[in-house]
Amino acid sequence: MPRPAPASNVAEYSVSEISTAIKRTMEDNFGFVRVRGEVGRVSRPASGHVYLDLKDERAVLAGVIWRSTASKLKFKPEEGLEVIATGRITTYPGSSKYQIVIEALEPAGTGALMALLEERKRKLAAEGLFAEARKKALPYLPRVIGIVTSPSGAVIRDMLHGFDERFPSHIIVWPVRVQGETCAGEVAAAVRGFNALAPGDPLPRPDLLIVARGGGSIEDLWGFNEEAPVRAVAASDIPVISAVGHETDWTLIDLVADARAPTPTKAAEWAVPRRSDLLARVVELRDRQRLAIQRTLESHRRELRGLARGLPRLTDLLSLPRQRFDAAAERLARARYTYVAQRRGELQAWSGRLRPSLLTQRTAQARERLDVVKGRLLRALAERVSRERQQLAAWAGRLRPDLLTQRTVQARERLDVATGRLRRSTVATVKRERQRLDAQAQLLRALSHKGVLARGFALVRDAEGHAVRTAEAAQALTRVDIEFADGTVGAHIEGKGQNPARAGGQRGASRSAGPAKQGKLL
Repeated sequence: MPRPAPASNVAEYSVSEISTAIKRTMEDNFGFVRVRGEVGRVSRPASGHVYLDLKDERAVLAGVIWRSTASKLKFKPEEGLEVIATGRITTYPGSSKYQIVIEALEPAGTGALMALLEERKRKLAAEGLFAEARKKALPYLPRVIGIVTSPSGAVIRDMLHGFDERFPSHIIVWPVRVQGETCAGEVAAAVRGFNALAPGDPLPRPDLLIVARGGGSIEDLWGFNEEAPVRAVAASDIPVISAVGHETDWTLIDLVADARAPTPTKAAEWAVPRRSDLLARVVELRDRQRLAIQRTLESHRRELRGLARGLPRLTDLLSLPRQRFDAAAERLARARYTYVAQRRGELQAWSGRLRPSLLTQRTAQARERLDVVKGRLLRALAERVSRERQQLAAWAGRLRPDLLTQRTVQARERLDVATGRLRRSTVATVKRERQRLDAQAQLLRALSHKGVLARGFALVRDAEGHAVRTAEAAQALTRVDIEFADGTVGAHIEGKGQNPARAGGQRGASRSAGPAKQGKLL
């Protein structure tokens, strides 16, 4: 039988009690702290909160930024950025770990500089300078390449060494300072200067520009974050490759350039291909072309042989027509002799019946009949002419000028009467049609939606011009056109509508879910 456990005076806690006690102790002792560290893992779930890690070389501190605070931050925390976080230490009993609830976050060391950089980046992005649609494709084999960099640094030597191993190109170096107060102005002037060159000038116009500099701190690279070089690169008609700093460094000129190379040497490799690669590619294409032609010819040759085997022999094709031709030739010869004999017999029969006296007799009879008809025709023509002349004389006696004048006057009077009637009828018809048109116009104005708009209402249409009649239909769209009485404006639909009362209930039920998104019409 087991012995009962000895009694103890040590207090017992439940898991929730000990977790709550630790949480209260942490919050009482670390209610306000400032922590400096490097941003590690960053997570942004759909709730809008931001979860991240602050780390140094020996430890990691979990952090959370609630959505209400995250929306007010001046910059977004990114992995690898050194920051100073201000907040309070608390625990998360669900997984037995502690974390910092961040209430303010700013870059460490270069706080003002980073804030300025982020503000400038947002401004230029809003102007569309970073849009991918405006970036140009790089030429495949540029004949002339312009390089904007310092002529005394190692960057230009590395780039020229890279060009030596590649396709021959004409390199033009525009010397500038890549650090200091005059860096931004000189780089901008160099980009604009290359673009100002015209075809035919003594200095050839480049087909491609490369803006290059070695790595450095943000202060060293600040000249490439100024607006002057960024706007110059954006306005360049010549494609630009940015090769500023190392692969981990970035500047605003990298975002606006048509391509961003991780290193200056890599920019030289992107600008022109290797000559050996081009020669190898040409040889490869030549071999592939020769092989393709041989395969095509062989395929056509096999196909032709197959078709030839399927055709009948020429002798077989001509044997039957030759037999029919021979038979027809024999029948034609016999028919010819028969036809000639028949025609000869008919001719002999007709020749016995033909006599010259018969033809003379018939010709004399035809001449007599012709003379009789001629006499009759002459007498009838004389009688017709005499009769027509008498009738014409009778009509001439009945024609008088006063009769024509009287009929003309009567016709003119009838024409005047008809003209007056037509004029009155036309005026009445036009007046009646104008009244009907006015009535239709008044009805149209009464039924038109323009009158409704004039009373303060608006008509919502989608991108295809169809009317949007319900809020449910509008939630499925991203952009609509709103027509007022004095014009039309475009609007974007952001988010989805939700019952405010229901949203409030959800906030009370779950803090992590956050407030419901409200639809907003812009």
